Formats: sequence, structure tokens, C-alpha cells
Amino acid sequence: MQHVGAIDFAHRGSDMEISTAFGRDIADTNCVNCGQCAAVCPTGAITIKNDTHDVWQAIHSKDKRVVVQIAPAVRVAIGEAYGYDPGENTIGKLIASLRMLGVDAIFDTSVGADLTIMEESEELVETLEEEGRKYPLFTSCCPGWIRFVETKYPHLMPYVSTSKSPMQMFGAVIKEYYRKQDKKEHKETVSVAIMPCTAKKFEASRDEFKKDGIPYVDYVLTSEEVIGMLKEIGIRFERLEPEAYDMPFSIFSGAGVIFGATGGVTEAAVRKVVSDKSHKTLKEIEFSGVRGMEGVKEFSVDLDGRSVRIGVVSGLGNADRLIRKIESGEEHFDFVEVMACAGGCVAGAGQPFARSTEKRMRAEGLYKNDKALQIKRSEDNPVVDSLYRDLLKNREHELLHVHYNTK
Repeated sequence: MQHVGAIDFAHRGSDMEISTAFGRDIADTNCVNCGQCAAVCPTGAITIKNDTHDVWQAIHSKDKRVVVQIAPAVRVAIGEAYGYDPGENTIGKLIASLRMLGVDAIFDTSVGADLTIMEESEELVETLEEEGRKYPLFTSCCPGWIRFVETKYPHLMPYVSTSKSPMQMFGAVIKEYYRKQDKKEHKETVSVAIMPCTAKKFEASRDEFKKDGIPYVDYVLTSEEVIGMLKEIGIRFERLEPEAYDMPFSIFSGAGVIFGATGGVTEAAVRKVVSDKSHKTLKEIEFSGVRGMEGVKEFSVDLDGRSVRIGVVSGLGNADRLIRKIESGEEHFDFVEVMACAGGCVAGAGQPFARSTEKRMRAEGLYKNDKALQIKRSEDNPVVDSLYRDLLKNREHELLHVHYNTK
């Protein structure tokens, strides 16, 4: 795992064992919970915490309302378990499957991604106004990256965006939206997130993402866990007719969808902050150097006459090298996107196993989905506009931002 530094072989002969890439026991490391060790473990000895039992119990409880959000990267990978090509968008069939499981409401985390862009782009604008700033604004969507900064570069935490991840923003919105209805119907809303990422399980458990001790996201299921649930009850995924998301959060932008590919957060943010909103500008952003599966992408974009230096990194080994260059003064950036998994969320450890070509196809599937959507920018999403005028009014900082209790 050259991009993450997860596991490798230690010793030789009969003494050989699976260890970290540094020859230490995994339990003795500053684990970032990315799950890549389990994804590539040659012995299959490493497993991920499974939450399906608790979710089944919630579904079967008459006193609970199970609300699911689905991350963008899931749509282009989960179909692989049923013979579909990597990158094929099977979200409609997944929605139909979840309804058959007994889920009460199903939404897309792309709505949360649109909210994240609205908040994070404002932070970027403020960053660009600061003179003589040494460090860039680092993205905050990836919990593996957050844990990496906390443990290895804690002095950089003040430069990490305070915007919550899309999952946590949407989790807060979901719990607040159903709060009055729960009281009226004497029910409890159980928030479940289907993610390509194992680190999201750790993120959901953090005290920073709880209100009065109750998490905004109760359970995180990986793509693989959901596949297991569907097969457990014998759902014929390939035979289902696609279905649509539930109201009122059924609309999202292409900018939110491309979050699942490395560079997607950056592209979505640039779409938001540029003053020229023409189709021509969208194309220029697309070919600026932001796309592609390379571990490190460095490029500049013009924002109202100012050249803004941007870095896009996937794989924590690559992130470590880039930070060292920033620390030494060898490189300077205004904005840096970091994803722990090489290739971004499409390559998360909770997804079906994939090689580099298949991961690329998944990313291409997200960009294809973006092209098919009428709304390209987060600020044009009417659901986002409605949320800011109503549920989020004067509560943006409380519900959409976080300050980590780093020790």
C-alpha cells in the first residue's frame, strides 16, 4: 500500500507475518481507520466492524423511522456485485432494493455535498483575502485525512476547513427535519449512511458529531455491508426497476455527485467561486488539470484575475510528501484537497475490490452522471436554497461546522 502505508510483509520464512509497512504491529500505529489494510490484506484476517445487525433491528422496529443517505461513489460500484460494469450508475436499483428491505426514506448525500461546497467555498474566499498566509485551506471531507492531520501534523488543524463532511452535514439536516415529526408520532429517527468508506464509521462515533450524546448519523454501512444485506434476503438486484429518491431532498447538483472522485471537491468549489457561470467556463475547469487519477495534481486557476494555486492529493503517502514541501517552502498552495484513498472515495475500502482500471471507470461514471444532470452547481440547487431559508436559518454554524477536540 504505497499510497497509504497500511500493511506489508515482515520477516521471512516461517516467521513471516502481516505487519504495517513500517514493520510494526497495526495496533501500535496511529491508524486513520481508512480500512485499506482490510481491502488488501492477503490473508483476509483483517475485518471491518459490521453494523448490519443493528440496522436490521431498527428496520424491524415499529417505533423507529429508518432514513438512509447514499454517498455518490456508491452508485458506480455497488452494481459490480451483480455483474454490472464498474462505473455503471445503478442508484435507481439500489433505491428500489432499500425500499424492499423496509427503509422509510432514502436520500442522496450529494445534497450534503452541495451544502459542503456552499460553506467551504466561503472559507476559500476568506483565505484568499489573507495576506502572507503560509498554509492553504485544506479540505475536511475525508475522515481518514482528518485523523492523519490530528496525529501527525496537529499544528495544521487550524488550516483545515471547519465545514463538516457531506455525510455529517446531511445527517444534521435529517435529524433536525424529522425532530418535530418524531415527537408527534412518538418515533425515533435512525439515521443510516451508506458509504464507500470505513473511516466514516469512526467519524460517526466522534463526540463532535453528537448532540446531547446522540449522533447525527447513527450507523454507517459500507457498500459491501449493503450488498450482504441484499443477498441475505435474496433480492434479485438486476431484475428490479429503478426507483427515485424521496422528497423533500430529491434534488442535487452534478457538483455534489463528483465528490466521489479525486479532484471532485475542488472542481465543485471552483464552479462555485468563479464569477463566469457559462458552459465555456465549466469546460475550462474540467480541463484545468483537476481531473484524473494521479496521486498528486498541481495546477492554477484564474479567479477574477487572480491566479489561485491548487493541489489535489489522494493517498496519505502523497499527502505527507506534499505537506513536507509546503513546510519547507518548496511549494505554496491556496487550496489543497486531500483524500486518504488513492483515487478518492470511488476507491474506498468499503467498496467491492477494484483494480486501478476499475477505479478509473468508477470515476468516469460519476462524471457521466454529472453531465446528465441539469443542475451543475451547488448554489443552483433549489433544495439548498430552501434549507438556508428555513431549517438552517441562523443555525449554519451550529449544524454545518465542526471544531475538533484534538488532544
